[in-house]
Amino acid sequence: MTGFLSRRTFLLAAAVTLTAAGATACGGADANSDGAGRTTVRIAYQSIPNADLVVKNQRLLEKALPEADVKWVKFESGGDVNTAVLAGAVDLGLAGSSPVTKGLSAPLNIPYKVVWIHDLIGDNEALVAKPGIGSVKDLVGKKVATPYGSTSHYSLLAALTAAGVEPSSVKTIDLQPQDTLAAWKRGDIDAAYVWTPTLGELAKDGKVLITSRQVAQQGKPTADLGVVTNDFAAKHPEVVTAWLKAQDQAVAQARTAPDQAAKSIGAELGLPAGEAKRQLSELVLLSAKEQTGAEYLGTPGAPGKLAGHLHDAAVFLKGQKAVDAVPDQAVFGRALAVEELGRAAN
Repeated sequence: MTGFLSRRTFLLAAAVTLTAAGATACGGADANSDGAGRTTVRIAYQSIPNADLVVKNQRLLEKALPEADVKWVKFESGGDVNTAVLAGAVDLGLAGSSPVTKGLSAPLNIPYKVVWIHDLIGDNEALVAKPGIGSVKDLVGKKVATPYGSTSHYSLLAALTAAGVEPSSVKTIDLQPQDTLAAWKRGDIDAAYVWTPTLGELAKDGKVLITSRQVAQQGKPTADLGVVTNDFAAKHPEVVTAWLKAQDQAVAQARTAPDQAAKSIGAELGLPAGEAKRQLSELVLLSAKEQTGAEYLGTPGAPGKLAGHLHDAAVFLKGQKAVDAVPDQAVFGRALAVEELGRAAN
């Protein structure tokens, strides 16, 4: 399943500095403790129309942990989340399977583990081109924007390779979703691989060449994953359990009361509830019980197929010189937080 670091360095550094400074002010030696029994949990989130935004909007974790301080920090891509984790600025968060693969590989070797699958990516990520570009093969020599290190970047490389296009023959540009939209409107780029809601804006006057659902069918699936740092998971297992149960509750709501979930998602994204519901429907959401299955995270002693998908992604990324080395599959197996998930699923 699945997707280097860079971009907007000053803004990200400022965000990380402010977040880290706030945590330090609360905590001394332990950035997650205020010395008076209160725990601070710093959660990285992104503008993706899945159940994570339901948890945030409806304050499900805050309600479950009234004695904790929950801080939500917005990031534009998984590459930026990796940077923040390395800076010690977040404890839990959402990142695509490609940046997580990179995070678990050299040279980053981030000490975190996968504790949740937020969604299996489908038609909500896609490659969109300007009129006149009819296929992936037509992108040779064209300017294509995508956030480097994201699942979209991974899927773009996979789509080019599957079409017999050498990635180096395409002028790939590292742009975040909002910057991509601005560049598209200015006519600075010919195509973009990006996710909703930006994808919807580009598709209004562009042509979808291939979606991540189709890339997955070609053998390169992607997902949005929840990660937790090893240190936080060890020190605050009760918070991790509460977070997982909140996510599971939100997934159940998205399935049984999609209008209610879409209202919360729309409020977070600035979208009408109907559009938020449409975008939500493009994703596959899994319950905690389902994620303990062999197809996904698995159980203690029997890591699921997600470990193999991450390993396969690392092999692909190594071929693209995006990681220095491919870890053994056992490394990815150990990075699946099956014990934490098992506690929440019971």
